[in-house]
Amino acid sequence: MSAPALKPVPMSPDSTNPVLVTGMSGAGLSSAARVLEDLGWYVAHNLPPELIVSLVKIATQGAHSVERVAVVSDVRTREFTGSIDTVISQLKSEGINPTVLFMEARDDVLVQRFDTVRRTHPLQGSGTLLTGIERERELLSKLREDADIVIDTSNLSVHDLRRAIESSFASADDKRQHVTIQSFGFKHGAPQDADIVVDMRFLPNPYWVEELRPFRGVDRPVSDYVLGEQAAQDFLDNFVRMFSTMTDGYLREGKSFITVGVGCTGGHHRSVAVAEELARRLSVNERLDVSVTHRDIARN
Repeated sequence: MSAPALKPVPMSPDSTNPVLVTGMSGAGLSSAARVLEDLGWYVAHNLPPELIVSLVKIATQGAHSVERVAVVSDVRTREFTGSIDTVISQLKSEGINPTVLFMEARDDVLVQRFDTVRRTHPLQGSGTLLTGIERERELLSKLREDADIVIDTSNLSVHDLRRAIESSFASADDKRQHVTIQSFGFKHGAPQDADIVVDMRFLPNPYWVEELRPFRGVDRPVSDYVLGEQAAQDFLDNFVRMFSTMTDGYLREGKSFITVGVGCTGGHHRSVAVAEELARRLSVNERLDVSVTHRDIARN
């Protein structure tokens, strides 16, 4: 069997690298657009696919080029000729490598959001709301699989979403690989947008040490307790070595955005301490732009 063809390595978002924002209806496309606008991007909403290529070429190659351009495209564009997949192919044929940001959320969360605003799903037709969501998920499955960045907004507040997008796009001229280390609690569900998930529940739990229970993994007493375990140090040493090999492979495959989920039971202690230390160690690599977030640190 012949080796698979390697994807071209995409550039970080800059004047020649537009952002295509797409994903599930109700997953936060409009919120993502507002964050990008606040970061200085020119954002166009729901253009027919056949006009997206023209807009991008005008914006990035015209006499009055726009420094950063993003296009939001949701399932409603299906009424026009073409698709986002076709747009991506056409842009790449023009030497323009777009970054695809896919907004995701669990079915139950999407149902709740649609019920809250009393809206029907664009693909629901005469069926149920969940029927529309399932149709859209099937329609977008390939696009999600190939996306550069997937953000699952199921457990994110508006402020968390802003931080997630800013961590990927604020340094838009940076050519490094972008790595987000996210701690979480398994009891709240593993993040669906993580490329790698690791489990810290093999370490002693500071929750059962009465004087440590009120603290969090960002606090020195808990951090010292967790990282003082030889098992934690062995894990960190081994993971950093493994991750170095993986980032080289990701780079060859054209993946510039990597999310690592670090979990424990509640997302308060072990996962937070390890995520902080992992981010510190990975930041030594000048090829990596590393940020750390703690999804469940404030949750009960």
